[in-house]
Formats: sequence, structure tokens, C-alpha cells
Amino acid sequence: MKLNKIIPFALSALLVGSVAVPGMTFAKENVKTEMTSDLKAFIKVEGTIEGVEKNDGLTLYTLDGKEEQFVLAVNEETLIYDNAGKKIKLKIGDSVSAYTDSNKPMILIFPPQYTPDVVIVEKSEESTAVVGIFDDELVDPYLKLQLNVDDSSDVSSASGDPVKVDDLKGNDLLVFYKVTTRSIPAQTSPEKVVLLDEIEAVDEDATVEQIIENDQYMVDGVKMVPLRLLAEKLGYAVDSTGVGAIVSKGAPSYTITRGQKEYGYNKSLMKFEVAPELLEPNKTYVPVALIEEMMK
Repeated sequence: MKLNKIIPFALSALLVGSVAVPGMTFAKENVKTEMTSDLKAFIKVEGTIEGVEKNDGLTLYTLDGKEEQFVLAVNEETLIYDNAGKKIKLKIGDSVSAYTDSNKPMILIFPPQYTPDVVIVEKSEESTAVVGIFDDELVDPYLKLQLNVDDSSDVSSASGDPVKVDDLKGNDLLVFYKVTTRSIPAQTSPEKVVLLDEIEAVDEDATVEQIIENDQYMVDGVKMVPLRLLAEKLGYAVDSTGVGAIVSKGAPSYTITRGQKEYGYNKSLMKFEVAPELLEPNKTYVPVALIEEMMK
């Protein structure tokens, strides 16, 4: 994944040519710096796994966080590592940190549900794993961290494609390291770096099944999917009403209102299991059963 916005910071010139900075510290020790940035590429949540439920290709993990419970919706594409860089499977009792692209729309349900890009199981006290967007100097100003990647670093991509150091610049990275300097920003020679490949937008050739697989979330056991994208794929016209939409193709016509379980089908009144919802910035999600009905 690659975000388009990168905030430059004035101290980058200090980093060029830096060879050695006195003082090393274990990664778990706080390193105080004066660098700041409003760029938060990923939302990080932490908690302990308390429950697991499988549902339509997703595994839903209920976590006990510091202040509230939340749910992680994990699929086959989710990267799962321990904080030393080993791929593992999640289980009840694991203490985890989950990273979700901050550009993803937030699902307005309770408890909060995240579809993380990366989940880290916190096991080793000596190792740290972070996810962020690193600029052309391999610095993430939000994390206040610069990478000094050398031949000892294991560099790869989530897709398995070959990666060079230059490919890491300006991209989202999963980084594993043990020690940092006390410089501003802190510097590290990472043990492992994983390039998080950009997720391609759904193309015109994508099938209905592919769209559903790539864009969904669960509410009370009901799979919610994007209305307009799927309806138009099926040849329906979608006209916004300001509070929902009228979806039609010849005789069949559906009148859908966000936040209401009742919807109109021609002159009949029908009912969803879960009410349609608007997710930022402008997507209305409906139960997948409606799309299945429209396919008949």
C-alpha cells in the first residue's frame, strides 16, 4: 500500500550522511525526541484475544482492550506475525497489536470492528514491530524512526515479489527491530522489513464475488457489502435520495433508507436483518442477502 500524502519535516537534512550516533537503547525503552508529525498512516489498537468466531471467510476475534472491547475481522490476506518477525496463527490469550490503514472507512458499529492489515502478537521483550509509512530517507516522522537498511536486514514484500532497498522508499512498511539510537529521530538497523504492497482498486473486470470478498464487514452475523458498486455491476441504476437510494432495473425497484430495516420492493414492504449504514466517505452498505436477491 502506498499513501499519497507524506508530510515533509525539517530535520531530514540532519539525517543524510549520519554514520554513527552515540548511545544505543533497547527498543522497548522510551526514546524522547522533539520530532512531531500529524501523519498517522495506521490506526493501532491493542488488546488480548478473548473470543473467536468464524463467519463467511472471516475470522472475528473479540479483544479486551485497555478501555473497551473491540473486534478484529481477519481474512486470508491479513499479515500475522509475532514481534520477532515469525509468521504465526492467532489464538485466545494472545496479546496483540493490530494496524489498520487510517484511510479505511470506520465502521459505525459497537463494539468497534477493525479490518487490520497487520496483526502483531507481542511475545518477545527484546523485539519490537511497527507499521508506518517511510519517506525517501526511510523516516517515519510520526513514529520518529529512521531505518538504516543494510545487507543484514531481511527485506521482502507481502506479495512475495522481489524487493530492493529503493522499493521501500515512500511506502508502507512492517518493520522488526531490537535496538535504536538515542538520536532525533531514533535510528535502527532493522532485522526484517516487509513492504506492504499497494492494494489495487477493484477493476471493471472484477466479479460480484470478488467485490464482496474485498469489501465487506460483519454486523450481528450479517455480511454487509457496498450497495452502489454491486448494484451497478449487476446492471441496476442507483439514484440517491439523500437518505438512501432507489435501485431499479426495469420492473424491479428497491427503495432503501439508511438506518432503517424496512425497505420497499416495488409496492411491497420488506425488512432487512440489519439496517443499511453509511460509511465514510460516501458508501452505503446493505446485507448481502439483498444483492443475492438482485442476482436472481
